[in-house]
This record gives sequence, C-alpha cells and structure tokens, in this order.
Amino acid sequence: MTCKPNHYRPALAALCFLAALCLATAPLRATNPAITDTFTADPAAFVYQDTVYLYVGHDESPEKNPHYLMNEWLCYSSTDMVHWEPHGSPLSVKDFTWAKADAWAGQVIERNGKFYWYVPMQHATIPGKAIGVAVSDSPTGPFKDARGSALITNNMTKATNIGWDDIDPTVFIDDDGQAYLFWGNTKCYYSKLKANMTELDGSIQVVDLPKYTEAPWIHKHKGLYYLSYAYGFPEKTAYATAPKITGPWTFRGILTEIAGNCNTNHQAIIEYKGRSYFIYHNGAMEPGGGSFRRSVCVDYLYYNPDGTMKRVWQTTEGVSVPPAQ
Repeated sequence: MTCKPNHYRPALAALCFLAALCLATAPLRATNPAITDTFTADPAAFVYQDTVYLYVGHDESPEKNPHYLMNEWLCYSSTDMVHWEPHGSPLSVKDFTWAKADAWAGQVIERNGKFYWYVPMQHATIPGKAIGVAVSDSPTGPFKDARGSALITNNMTKATNIGWDDIDPTVFIDDDGQAYLFWGNTKCYYSKLKANMTELDGSIQVVDLPKYTEAPWIHKHKGLYYLSYAYGFPEKTAYATAPKITGPWTFRGILTEIAGNCNTNHQAIIEYKGRSYFIYHNGAMEPGGGSFRRSVCVDYLYYNPDGTMKRVWQTTEGVSVPPAQ
C-alpha cells in the first residue's frame, strides 16, 4: 500500500512541537571564546549592583609577525554571563602622561562609589614596568589617572633583578575595610593600600609560591582566602589557600591546564547569582588566534567540601544563563 504525504503530517507536527518545546526550555548557553568581537586577554571581573563588569586587554597584534601589542583596555558587562555588552575602551596608555606602552593585565574595584583601575605599563622615564591607578565615577568609565604618577615603579621592588616584575596587579578589600594590592612576575609582591586607594600603606612584602610566574588573583570563599596564579611556562593555573590574606599560604596544586593555542594563562574568579565562574583566555578564536591574539572564555568553578577547588575543565560550550533567583 502506498502512503500519501498527508498521513505523515500529524506525526511531523508533533515532532516539530517537541523540538520547539525542547529549545524553549533548554538553558541558553554561551560558547567559548565568550568575547568574539575582537581579540581580548587578561580578564578581570567584579559584580556591582547585580551586573558583572569585565575588563580585558586588547590584543592588536597583526596575524603576520605576531607580538604583544596592547595599547588600551576594553570593558564589557553582562547580567546573565552569556550576553556581553561592549562599552568600548574607557582607558588607554595615552591617559597616563608618565607611561609609553603596554596596556597589560589590570583590575577594577569599587570603593565608596568610585571605581579604581590598577594597570601596568612601560614607564616613560624610569626603566621597567610600572603600575598606575585610574579612577572613575562609573564602572564603564571614562577613567582618568588618579595620581599623575606611577603607584609602583621598578626601582621599588628588589626581590628579582628584572624589568618586568611590576605587572598584573590584583586588588582585594578585606572584611575589615583594609585594601591589599598583589602583583608581580617571577615574584609575587603585596602591600596594603591606604583608604584613598591611590597610595601604598607600608612596606612591600613577598609571597613564596611554587613555580610562580605571574597573574595573581585574590578571592575569598566561605572564610578562606585563595591566591591563584600562572604556574610555570607555558602557563597552567595553580592556587594556594590561607586563613588570612597575609598568609601563611598553603599550596593546593593545579587548578587548570595550559590554555589551548596559547602560552599564557590569566584568570578571574567571581561568584554571581549563586554560581562560581572561572574567566580566562586562550588562543582559540579563528581566524588568526594564538598567544598574541587571545580571546576571553568563561567556565564554571566548583569547590570540594573541604574548601579546595576542583579542576576547571576548559570547554567550548561555556556556561548557561543562571536560574532565576
């Protein structure tokens, strides 16, 4: 017997309905890389008034003869960790009269309604890298130099005899209101900040960490302090924990492996709407991605019952929109 096409229509309609229902009820997912409008690197993020603000470096290297070429920082925001709204470049090397190049990894933090952005650059007159601080009344800027001079210069740090140890600043305000700045390449430095957030408050200290390269990040979870950092080279991410932000720090091992198609690894760790996120970069965006043309990604972060962190698996699927609170 020959079946007429009309005999299939009820079944086909049912399948279409089921497919539409699945699409409607499935969680909306991002993909990695999460930022794809341009090449981005060295993510830092924080939550302010129920919005995640993401600050990244801008890789501008040509595809041929690639090298580190970074002149400005970019800002994005999201309320679901999937859709990211670009806010352009609120800050560049040109905004610091004492600097001349290299808009490398920085971090923004809010205090008393103002937003402070700590960034490393090549100093124009003092040999080596230096760290400046910019300020704004809005998380999306514009930002301006808060000091008119560098906060940290290479001649202030003597634990290593290189010109690029004053990079990758990360800032954390403890529960008692004391702010701390951590930074460094090959050596991990830290110092207290004064309440104005633009001056150091006391001497510069060194944290001894196994195979420390760069990219420190401080966060706190259920009363425990975490210091994650780039480990070795090519860079993995490792971490240590401490009962106080000043230590003693206990090494806990590798948090994530080498990022795909990229020698460096730079992380931000945040909690948002009941979930923990690991934000990083790799060199996977095509065409032309690589160690000098990187792209920011987002994956989930999980904790063990004893407070240690589970290995982060870098995915191409990314994360989904958090459930409603």
